[in-house]
Amino acid sequence: MERQKILDLDQSDPLRKYREKFFIEDESVCYLDGNSLGRLPKRTIEEINKLILDEWGRKIVAGWGEWIDEAEKIGDLIGRSALGAAAGQMLALDTNTINLYQLAWAAIKARSGRKKILIDRANFPSDRYAMEGIASELGMELVFIENEDRTLSQNELITPDLLKKYLDNDVALVTLQILQYRSGTLNDYAALEKVTRDSGALMLWDCSHALGSVNLQFDKNNIGLAVGCTYKYGNSGPGAPGWLYVSHQLQKELNVPIQGWFAVKDQFAMGPKFERAESIRGFQISTPPIIGLRAVKVGFEMIEEASMELLSEKCLKGTDLMIELFDLWLAPLGFELTTPRERSKRAGHITVAHPDGAQIAVALRQLKNVFPDYREPNGVRLSFSPLPTSFLEIYDGFERLRDLVASQDYRTIGLVDRKVT
Repeated sequence: MERQKILDLDQSDPLRKYREKFFIEDESVCYLDGNSLGRLPKRTIEEINKLILDEWGRKIVAGWGEWIDEAEKIGDLIGRSALGAAAGQMLALDTNTINLYQLAWAAIKARSGRKKILIDRANFPSDRYAMEGIASELGMELVFIENEDRTLSQNELITPDLLKKYLDNDVALVTLQILQYRSGTLNDYAALEKVTRDSGALMLWDCSHALGSVNLQFDKNNIGLAVGCTYKYGNSGPGAPGWLYVSHQLQKELNVPIQGWFAVKDQFAMGPKFERAESIRGFQISTPPIIGLRAVKVGFEMIEEASMELLSEKCLKGTDLMIELFDLWLAPLGFELTTPRERSKRAGHITVAHPDGAQIAVALRQLKNVFPDYREPNGVRLSFSPLPTSFLEIYDGFERLRDLVASQDYRTIGLVDRKVT
């Protein structure tokens, strides 16, 4: 493949101006891990410095007159920019797992008498662990959809027919990922939502790898419950606040287990009894993390300006290129593509498997200045974050990966113990 073709792709990219809006200290780095942690927007530095000095510093406690509703305001921004969700259904706060736990517990209690929770075997570990805890706490049966079995599911895909095999009148909650974190497979979330709701159960989506890479349409597709993080394609920083979505339809029906003072009707009455607000505010526990939310604000204002239509299409063009380079350079070296080739079943990242995947992923960083990540059992994940990543970055990263494996140089790197992979 000619390098000029890649340069032409970047030149014709309608989103190319956004790369210069990010802090990129070393242009020689091929950063293909934006589905784990997005790059730093330059404006985030300005926004947080301004908040610390001009608001916290100068206004001190008077700043709460503006900050008090920030979880709702930033939630609405995420909703309209990236989820196709009208105002009044979102909160930006806490962490993904806390929000997942809160909404899962509430959904189960709203389906009293039903005793099963469904989750897929390939779901993100934290989600599975949280459901194990809830099942134990509430005396529920946790049932696993066997989508790691290749005879039942290709690339971890969950089809409506596969889901129907597990649904019965005893299922209270189904919780799935819109985009499978490991394989990068995009589930038909609208069809799966309908199948679940038609059975009488509730669906709770984890959108962490889909947000900012898939053009989601929650209101259009009657989505009920969802959670996600903001530090991947949202470029909101390490440990940035998560978010939760509860549709208008379900807000009066559900009650979360933790009752905090931000969720009461008259917050500053400081009354003796908890009286829950009927709006989305009834799902908020306590004080919003203002500094973290300002970084979220910057990230999703960029997404809103760029538009999810263009961002999702660029993600697909990026993974189109990755698959083309995989066929040309990596397949002959013993790699296997574990992400669907069909555009309708993928988004912003692919996974390539190799028997020496763990060693290759480490060597890419140490020897080639390429940042992927690694997921067990043998997958090297490579992402295309549409705002800061260029097509040339993909091309160079794959070229270096090819050369690393063809030369066998990766074998010179030992598998040292690391806290993060």
